[in-house]
Amino acid sequence: MGFIKEFKEFAMKGNVMDMAVGVIIGGAFGKIVTSLVDDVLMPLVGMVTGNVDFTSLAFKIGEGEEAAVLKYGNFIQNTVDFIIVAFCIFLMLKGINKLNRKKEESAEPAAPAGPTQEELLAEIRDLLKNK
Repeated sequence: MGFIKEFKEFAMKGNVMDMAVGVIIGGAFGKIVTSLVDDVLMPLVGMVTGNVDFTSLAFKIGEGEEAAVLKYGNFIQNTVDFIIVAFCIFLMLKGINKLNRKKEESAEPAAPAGPTQEELLAEIRDLLKNK
């Protein structure tokens, strides 16, 4: 019974739940970005590059059925996808950070600073002298 209780406490901690929500949202965001890359950006890249299909690029080493085929075009495609996804996430985080900064700036202004330690000690000293 102790193992199950310990696991339940672990699973219900705030950080684990936040991470689970992040993973789910990240998966959904990944689909959006994949659609952006495949359906919007890659056709534009194809127009610029003369409709070169990166995924079909390959280099064959050897002859016959035992030849090794290096599909470097698929690697190029996945690298381009990664760069676009990373850039989109960067822009998203930049926007979130900007909103957080605005929120912090609009928060209540800090209370006026009180007397410093030195000022308080001098005041106590003066009070003690007067007694």
